[in-house]
Amino acid sequence: MDAAARVHRLAFDHALPWLAGMHTHDEDRWFYRERMFKTCTLWGTFDRDVITGMIAFHDDWIEQLYVLPEAQGRGVGTELLDVAKRASERLHLWTFQRNVRARRFYEARGFAFIEETDGARNEEKEPDVRYLWTHL
Repeated sequence: MDAAARVHRLAFDHALPWLAGMHTHDEDRWFYRERMFKTCTLWGTFDRDVITGMIAFHDDWIEQLYVLPEAQGRGVGTELLDVAKRASERLHLWTFQRNVRARRFYEARGFAFIEETDGARNEEKEPDVRYLWTHL
């Protein structure tokens, strides 16, 4: 869980530098041990013994999907997303409106825009967008 938390933080801060530093390393580790591990299915990708990406999902929701910046563009995210797709007939997820790279990634893999919000309901208070993928 500590390695998953590390991937999360490095990828999040790289993609969303205006939100960097919201949580400490200890808070991130607690979140993965106490929330993600207990409520989600988690998968990781590895390069030798180093985790390069991770996904956390449950029911029909993707809660987290992060890939180390240096591993992006190599199919790691697609591989992880395919694990969740094989486990569900439909998947929902949230991403931030300003995270254009993530939005393109999901749209290119069959996710459809459902709604946008002003961010009032998320911890970061950052406008977000919900996507939905359904098995054909």
